Amino acid sequence: MSGSWPVAELDPVRRLHVLASAISGAAVASRVIPAPFEQVWEVAGDLERGLGTFEPDMRSVRVEQTASGLVAHARSRYGFRARFEVDLRPGWVWMQSRFLLIGLAAVPVAGGTLFAATGGVRVPGRAGLVPLLVRRANERALERLAARFS
Repeated sequence: MSGSWPVAELDPVRRLHVLASAISGAAVASRVIPAPFEQVWEVAGDLERGLGTFEPDMRSVRVEQTASGLVAHARSRYGFRARFEVDLRPGWVWMQSRFLLIGLAAVPVAGGTLFAATGGVRVPGRAGLVPLLVRRANERALERLAARFS
């Protein structure tokens, strides 16, 4: 045995697919948005001002830096509230609360930006998402995001 382990470098979209494949009920929607990565990520990566413009259920998000990392306090259009632990970096957002999961990823490609989304309702104590309408909700979010750049 050589002592060095193989390393797999994954771009954010591939990473999202890998994580979603390990979550029961998760589905990833993806599409090429005909706009440069920087413009798309300026919207998607701005959780407070951008996320609610394409994520159908988000009304408001407030982000704060805590000792343990980023935390987002979100309110849905239906009045529900959630506190998310957030991993945010260029081309990548992973938000997880007790009941919700949101994953977004983007990479530049020929013709624009490949953007992917997953997420849905989590059941506490169960490793997975409630599979009802997960794919359609994510596709709808991507349609709304793409419409911003048409």
